[in-house]
Amino acid sequence: MKRADIVRLIRAHCDQDNIEFNTVAHYIAQEFESTGEHELASYIMSLISQTRTFVPQDFGETHVYLRPVTIDNAPLPLPECIAGDLRGIINAVSRNMGVNAFLFQGPPGTGKTESAKQLARILSRTLYIVDFNSVIDSHLGETSKNISSLFEEVNQAGKRAVVLFDEIDALALDRINQNDVREMGRATSTLLRELDNLSESVVVIATTNLYDKLDRALTRRFDTSVDFSRYTHEDLEDVGVSIMSQYASQLDFIRSDLKLFKKILHCASKLPFPGELSNTIRSCVAFSDPNNPYDYLRRLFEALSPSTNMSVASLSALGFTVREIEALTGTPRSTVSRMIKEV
Repeated sequence: MKRADIVRLIRAHCDQDNIEFNTVAHYIAQEFESTGEHELASYIMSLISQTRTFVPQDFGETHVYLRPVTIDNAPLPLPECIAGDLRGIINAVSRNMGVNAFLFQGPPGTGKTESAKQLARILSRTLYIVDFNSVIDSHLGETSKNISSLFEEVNQAGKRAVVLFDEIDALALDRINQNDVREMGRATSTLLRELDNLSESVVVIATTNLYDKLDRALTRRFDTSVDFSRYTHEDLEDVGVSIMSQYASQLDFIRSDLKLFKKILHCASKLPFPGELSNTIRSCVAFSDPNNPYDYLRRLFEALSPSTNMSVASLSALGFTVREIEALTGTPRSTVSRMIKEV
């Protein structure tokens, strides 16, 4: 933690600037997370979340198209390039310069929706998600009318809210796409018009997995676009370690195997994005044999490196030690040593 961060934190507290205080505190938690001090990072985030609880007054009882979202304080490991973009968004919103519409694009499972949740928490705002089931209507012209009503609610929420259009492509297909129906083209046109009249006090975040399919006129309505596909292999290894560290705090048999876990991640030719990686790790731990404390590691290796033969020779060539090969294959160390010498 840098001296400048401490000074910013104290100054924000003295000035009662909650946004600046939360921004700096979150940045400090990220620094601890990046250095492997996961428990301390989680503790800081839990303290921050306790001071940011916001209960909407009346508005939550009257809205039709917006649904409030519960936000937890789970750590969100992100590459520095993406985390830097999110810090920029926080700075932009806190300066009240009318920069308030942001597009998060990238493959599924890259942290787009979770990042929107964390931004809402840091900005001390309630997060609302647009209920597309209520907006999209099969009757001709009704969807466009509903979009107009939706934005009345959005603008009414004002600076109390962050509004999330999760997978906005459900509303905004390319108007000139010949496969698009005319009704959805009208809906997209209405959406463009309403975004032009968006209140500067409300923060809107849209996510999409189909950025290339979106109408270009729509993407230009957003102040900035954040690409969530910018994960390196090393970034995904760090994500995996962060996920497994949470399980290690709950399950004793995991705590001593983090080094072997890291090596399994490192040896995988390609790691999935965080959402899928988290599901894979959770499944391997959940389905592992309780009588074999290393079974979850074997399952994980097979899931992440399905084309690699889990033989003693193959594992040795990848740099696994005799003890690690014993753990993964169940072959006694003496046998593993002998087999390696014979290769």
